[in-house]
This record gives sequence, C-alpha cells and structure tokens, in this order.
Amino acid sequence: MQFAYTTGKNATDGAMIIDAMDLLYTGRFSGFCIVSSDSDFARLAARIREQGVTVYGFGERKTPRPFITACDKFVYFDVLSAPVEEIEEAAVADREKPTEVKLAAAKPVPRKTGLDKAARAMLTKAIIATADEDGRANLSQVGGHLAKQAPDFDARNYGFPRLSDLVKASGLVDVERAADNPKAILVRLKRTSAGNPK
Repeated sequence: MQFAYTTGKNATDGAMIIDAMDLLYTGRFSGFCIVSSDSDFARLAARIREQGVTVYGFGERKTPRPFITACDKFVYFDVLSAPVEEIEEAAVADREKPTEVKLAAAKPVPRKTGLDKAARAMLTKAIIATADEDGRANLSQVGGHLAKQAPDFDARNYGFPRLSDLVKASGLVDVERAADNPKAILVRLKRTSAGNPK
C-alpha cells in the first residue's frame, strides 16, 4: 500500500518502484505482480527479471506494449472476469471423465471472434519451434513458447478458457494424446494437399 506523502502520479510511481526494489533485494520473493496499465513500470519489470525473478503483469487493453513485453506473463483485466460458472463446469467435467479427450471448443467468452492472422502465425511458429522430428509438439511446451514470445497471449483473449480449446477450434492442428502420458496433449500442424504444413 502506498500512502500519499506527496502529490502527483510520478511521486507515487517513484515510491512504489523504490519499495519494489527494496523487496527485490531481500531475496525472499520468487515473483512480483505489477498491476498497472502504465509504461512507467516497464523498466521496473525488466530490472526484476534481470535478477531471475518472475514478473506477472495485469492491466487494461490500453497497456503500452513495452510494459507487456517486459513481463513474463501479462493478463488483461477483462479476461479475469470470465463467467466462473463455465470454468467450474469444465473443471468438474474434466474430473469426472479423466480418460476422455475433451477438446471440443468450450462456449467462448465474447472477446475476439476467432484467431486473427497474427495469432494464427504465432501459434503456428510455436508449434514448429517445439515440435519433435515427427512434427508433434506437446501442448504445454507450445504454451510455454507462446508465453515467452508474447507475454499477453492468453486463450481467454480469444474467447476460450484453455489453450487446448483454442488450438482445437483453430483448425490448424490434429490433436492426440501421448502414448506414454495420457494427460499430455500432442498437436501436429495439419498438412495441405501439397504435403506442407499450413
């Protein structure tokens, strides 16, 4: 909590930055959460990450790109307000049928309508970057790659509660379970008639 000893936005921002650096140097924290839509905190996020500490950012859609990319993970406020009932129902269904592959698209939360061209390209590149020699990629590794490349990439931004739902609805991939780990989801880019990935 920051008390108003001085007036003005910059004084408050400066005091919070000093407090954050003091906390960083205690060495007691493995992660920091910065809730702001202000680019003034981009350097703070970068400095914390330089010390090997994870930075989670939360903000509005108007948040400047430098702050978003300075975070390890960035979440927009509006995706946090997804209907809780739908998420809880999906979690209960997953627990009741642990061996069944449930990758059908869930009811999307109205945000964007499907993947735009840039998101499709990012997803395709992430699959290619994490794929094995057979072209299969573990979905959790794809998600990790996406998080590094675009900290604000979140399936909820596109109306899906999970990355698996988004990937299935994208039409870009074939989905299967790993033989050695039935909980692991593997994806492979679909081939065009010419035999090349889309």
